Amino acid sequence: MDKINTEVLSPDRQGISRAAALLDQGSLIALPTETVYGLGADAANDTAVAGIYAAKGRPSFNPLIVHLPDLARVQELVEWSDLAQKAADAFWPGPLTLVLPLKPDAPISKLVTAGLNTLAVRIPAAPIACDLLRSFGRGIAAPSANTSGKISPTCAAHVIHDLSGKIAGVIDGGACDVGLESTILGLAGTPTLLRPGGITKESLAQALDCRIAERHSTEAISAPGQIRSHYAPSARMRLNATEWADGEARLGFGDVECDLNLSPTEDLIEAAANLFAFMHSLDASGAKTIAVSPIPHDGLGVAINDRLSRAAADR
Repeated sequence: MDKINTEVLSPDRQGISRAAALLDQGSLIALPTETVYGLGADAANDTAVAGIYAAKGRPSFNPLIVHLPDLARVQELVEWSDLAQKAADAFWPGPLTLVLPLKPDAPISKLVTAGLNTLAVRIPAAPIACDLLRSFGRGIAAPSANTSGKISPTCAAHVIHDLSGKIAGVIDGGACDVGLESTILGLAGTPTLLRPGGITKESLAQALDCRIAERHSTEAISAPGQIRSHYAPSARMRLNATEWADGEARLGFGDVECDLNLSPTEDLIEAAANLFAFMHSLDASGAKTIAVSPIPHDGLGVAINDRLSRAAADR
C-alpha cells in the first residue's frame, strides 16, 4: 500500500465536513465513538471497504459493524423485530450493536458482511460520530482503527501511531468515554450475546424480558471481535497476577502497588475506560511481559476479562 498523507482533523464543523468529503471520495477516516476510535469507510463502496481490510491487515472472514445516524436508516438495511425495538429503546444511541437479517436489496458492500446474511448495526452516542454520520448521510462501516489483532485505540494518538500513512484522516475527539468495544447482541434467531461489552448480559435480559444465550467459542464467526487472539500488545500478557515478577510491567486493579492502576477503588467502569490506554502505555515501555491483577468476572468485568483473555491468547 502506497503511503498517503494522514490529516489530523478538528472535531468542529470544518473538520467534520472535510471528513465527510473524504468518505464520499472513498477514503478512510478514523472517528471517535464512545467505545473506541473506529476506522470508517462508506459501507456501500466495495473499494472503500476493501481499504479497511488492507489498512488493518484484517481477515476477510471477519465482518464489520455499520454505524448509522438514526433508526430510520437502520431499518432501511435490516429486518426489524419487536425485540430489536426493545433493545433500541433501551440502549440506543449507545454502545450496543445488533446483528439482524440483512434486507436483500440493502445498499451494503458484501465485504461488510463477510458473506453472511446478517448485518451488524449500531447508532453511536458520541456527538462527533453522530455529527459525521448526519453530515455523510450514509452508513459508515467502522471496525476499531488499529492494525488487526492489536490493542484498540482510545485516543487519536493511538491511531496516528499505528495507521499514519495508511488512512486519509483522523478526527481528534480526545479520549473515548467507555474504552471498550460495543456489546454485540445477535437477534437473527435466539437472542445471543455474541461479544460482551459495556452493556451486560443481565441488562440485556432485563430490557428484552427474555433469556440471552451465549455464543460457544467453537461456533463459526458471526460478528466482530470473536477471533481468539485479539487486542494484543507486543508484550506477552500474564493474567490474574497476585504477585509481580522482576522486569514485568504491572497493570493493577484495586489496592496494589503497580505501574498503572485500572481502578484503585475497584470501579469496573473506570477500569474499562482505562484498559486499552494503559495497555498501550505499558507496551510502549518495552517490557516483555505485562502482568495484570485479577479482575472480577461480574458485570462489566466479563467484557474486561474477554479482552484480556484474547490479548493473552497464543498468536
